[in-house]
Amino acid sequence: MENFIVSARKYRPSTFRSVVGQQHITSTLQNAILNNQLAHAFLFCGPRGVGKTTCARLLAEAINCTNLSAEGEPCHECESCRSFDNGTSMNIFELDAASNNSVEDIRSLVEQMRVPPQTGRYKVYIIDEVHMLSISAFNALLKSLEEPPSFVKFILATTEKHKVIPTILSRCQVFDFHRIQATDIANHLAYVAQSEGIQAEPEALNVIAQKAEGGLRDALSTFDQMANFTSRNITYKEVISNLNILDADYFFRIIDYARRADLANTLLCYEEIVNKGFDGQHFITGLTKHIRNLLVSLDPSTLCLLDTSDSTRQRYGEQAVTCGVQLLMRYLNIAADFEYRYREANTKRLFVEVALTKLVAQTTPAAPAAAPPSTAAPKPTGTASAPGSDPAAAQNHRLS
Repeated sequence: MENFIVSARKYRPSTFRSVVGQQHITSTLQNAILNNQLAHAFLFCGPRGVGKTTCARLLAEAINCTNLSAEGEPCHECESCRSFDNGTSMNIFELDAASNNSVEDIRSLVEQMRVPPQTGRYKVYIIDEVHMLSISAFNALLKSLEEPPSFVKFILATTEKHKVIPTILSRCQVFDFHRIQATDIANHLAYVAQSEGIQAEPEALNVIAQKAEGGLRDALSTFDQMANFTSRNITYKEVISNLNILDADYFFRIIDYARRADLANTLLCYEEIVNKGFDGQHFITGLTKHIRNLLVSLDPSTLCLLDTSDSTRQRYGEQAVTCGVQLLMRYLNIAADFEYRYREANTKRLFVEVALTKLVAQTTPAAPAAAPPSTAAPKPTGTASAPGSDPAAAQNHRLS
């Protein structure tokens, strides 16, 4: 049986061009390579799984490549590139600061960097999770980081930039990696699915992308999991069921029922949600986000703020038009207020049901007010006067 390689490793970018969602980083690095304006130390910061270590490896490979492309991409054919791809390079060293964070580890590294490379131009030291170094280890690295030998380059990576001491930050070129947009992640998952011969619904891939919260590695891990769970036929319903995600269709239904002042179906819809195991906090938070998305959908110029698929974006737009801005603002005020006060509620379910009742009440027509009791004197029991006649004139006529 052939060894299985997870998608996050199998489809790790081998060129700057194939890095997903970090064009502002890759273009800067490529220009620095082509213009021969490389700093001696780089610090890559950002959330997990967004390409920090990948870009560090690409940079290390590219600056030692002897047959660099016109775009600054490594060739993957020269001796230096082949040794790097095979994991036998003697010029590129990776250190995990989470497990090598003592001052002795850094002193050993400093001693090692004094020896020039036997082949290639640079010795590159990639230190991952650099914020895990001890204060003594940081101090041992300072001098070498400020004035390293001409053949040494440092690439530091961290998910917690605020834990890196200022003296280290001031000696590095700092690159901030962004969270990757759900659309870019979904497109990459579609490419992986096509390459692997896996059937996948676009809505299912979009849900996986949103679940990853900007981390491509997390999205690929979830993709592998769902491919196994669904026997390589990833559908929307199975994804939301397996990942325990509240279906967005419930929020569309809730708003439709509330807009039609249908309290019964609104409460029954929430009953379905409770029976599926979702708590009130999850629901009320999702409802607030849904109403926000509806407000964003009112103007075509702000549709780009919706990080979702085209079909779902169109559905948001259609429902937003039926509600209007005034009604949606009232809905948002109610949902946000109840979301804020949810933790203080003693009876959680009743608290959410009250919120839903208030939503419905925003479009419930007011009952007609009861007529005020009459204060006029009772009419005499005698002969009734003709409509529109003067009672005083009638009295004078009887006396005459």
